[in-house]
Amino acid sequence: MRVAVVGATGMVGQVILKVLAERNFPISELYPVASEKSIGNNIQFNNKSFKVIGLEEAVSLKPDLALFSAGGDTSLEWAPKFAEVGTKVVDNSSAWRMDPSKKLVIPEINASELTSEDLIIANPNCSTIQMLMALKPLHDTYKIKRVVVSTYQSITGTGVKAVQQLENEYNNEQGEMAYPYPIHKNAIPHCDVFTDNGYTKEEMKLSNETKKILGDDSVQVSATAIRIPVVGGHSESVNIEFEKDFEENDVRKLLSEFPGITVQDNTSVNTYPMPIYAEGKDDVFVGRIRRDYSQPKTLNMWIVADNLRKGAATNAIQIAEYMLKNGLLPA
Repeated sequence: MRVAVVGATGMVGQVILKVLAERNFPISELYPVASEKSIGNNIQFNNKSFKVIGLEEAVSLKPDLALFSAGGDTSLEWAPKFAEVGTKVVDNSSAWRMDPSKKLVIPEINASELTSEDLIIANPNCSTIQMLMALKPLHDTYKIKRVVVSTYQSITGTGVKAVQQLENEYNNEQGEMAYPYPIHKNAIPHCDVFTDNGYTKEEMKLSNETKKILGDDSVQVSATAIRIPVVGGHSESVNIEFEKDFEENDVRKLLSEFPGITVQDNTSVNTYPMPIYAEGKDDVFVGRIRRDYSQPKTLNMWIVADNLRKGAATNAIQIAEYMLKNGLLPA
């Protein structure tokens, strides 16, 4: 298969290349695509060197699949151009997620919605993916009414500039800042830009994308998103109110049986999810599972995942794998 990776030199793009190699995705020709400043540079994939090309050249090559991670503006302009030449596009940006004509896919949850007509497929927000991986089996059994979530998000979700800011501050060096405040020894309750309702775009993504992916507008989500000086993954404190009551052990069983979930929940030996253990892994880790004693039919959980892998690169590649397996991509 001829595969273009758009944004190949970026943080998520590099992880896409790594995960493609790890999962032995069938590639006959790889086209690393990046902005003009990177054209002509070489990148490594499977111990081979590939020259970075521009978007126009990539479109002219008519790849079978394009994995996009180059920002919303690039996706809005270029994803349709790839689609016009028959390329299937999986896009990591927010550009197409809430477009009613585009599918928003977490393969374990709703990949069956995909058809041969879908040329541009949206990858959900990183924090949405890990939350819904844990919520889906519980929603199917107990029916979720309301979710209150606080996210504690890795700086890698912002990008290379944020990682450099933390390193500079840790080493007491001056440098360019990705955030309006220091991130070292700090927590910034500000992910993405603020909207008119007082919530950030990141917080609203958790609400809007949940409804679309679950196909249920009745599920209410209230989110607060916080940036913390961590690199391994995002963590989420999630409070879920159900229509039906539950037993904690049944919740653990439902979660442990759901593909892509690992339950880490044994407080007697201090076993619970942490980003330091989630980093570099594809599963979503769930722990601190306990009843909320302040309100009936309500549960608390702690959910952690590597935001660059299942939150971005791995989920996009799993979408492509599903399409390949089901005849939606050329074998």
